[in-house]
Amino acid sequence: MEEEKRSSATEPSLSDSGRASGGANVSAQAAGRENDSVKSGEAEPRRSRLRVFNKVMEKSLQRLVADSSFSRFAHSFHPLCKQNPQMAEVIHKQFISDLQKAIQEDISNVIEEGNLEMKLEELDKLEELAKDTTKPAWRPSGIPEKDVCSVLIPYHQGQEEYMRRELRKLQKENAALADKVLAGREAVAHTEQRIAAAVDEWKASVADLESFVLSLCPSENFESL
Repeated sequence: MEEEKRSSATEPSLSDSGRASGGANVSAQAAGRENDSVKSGEAEPRRSRLRVFNKVMEKSLQRLVADSSFSRFAHSFHPLCKQNPQMAEVIHKQFISDLQKAIQEDISNVIEEGNLEMKLEELDKLEELAKDTTKPAWRPSGIPEKDVCSVLIPYHQGQEEYMRRELRKLQKENAALADKVLAGREAVAHTEQRIAAAVDEWKASVADLESFVLSLCPSENFESL
C-alpha cells in the first residue's frame, strides 16, 4: 500500500514533466517551421494552417503522454514496481522520453515526406480561387461509374474540341498553301508563254534577216565572181 501511494504521489510530477517537455519540443518545432515560413515570405493563411497543425500535434502528444501515466505503467508492471519502485520510475521516465522523441520524429518525417508545406500552399491557392466561385463544389454522387464519367467525359470533349480546332487550322493552312501553289503554277505557265513568244519572235527575226541578206547578195552574183 505504501508503494502504491508513493507511485501515485510521484505520478503527477512525471506526467506533468512529460507533458511539459513534449509541449516544449513540439512548440519549438512549430516555432522553427513558422520562422522558416516568415523567412521565405509565405502568406498568412499558410502560416495559420501550419500553426493549427502543429497545435493539434502538440495536444495529441500531450494526451498520449497523459494516458501513459506512471499508474498505468505500475499496474502493467506491478511486480517490477513492487520490487524496485525507483527503477520503475526511471524506466517510465525513459520510456516517456523515447516515446516523445519517436513521435516527434514520425511527425517530422510525415511533414517532409508528404511535402505538407507545399500541400498547404496549394490548399491556400485553391481557397483563394474558390472565393470568386459561386457554383457549389463538386461532390461524389456515390456511384463510381457516374463520377468517373463526369470527370472523363468533359476531358474527352475538350480534347475533341481541341482536335477540331487544330483540324480547322490545318485545313486553313493547307488551303493557303494550295492557293500559293496554284499561283506559282500560273506564274510558271505565263513565263513559259512569254518565253515561247520570244522564241517565235526571234525565229521570225532570223528568217527576215536571212531573206534580207539573200535579197542584197543573190547567189548568182557570187557564182559570177
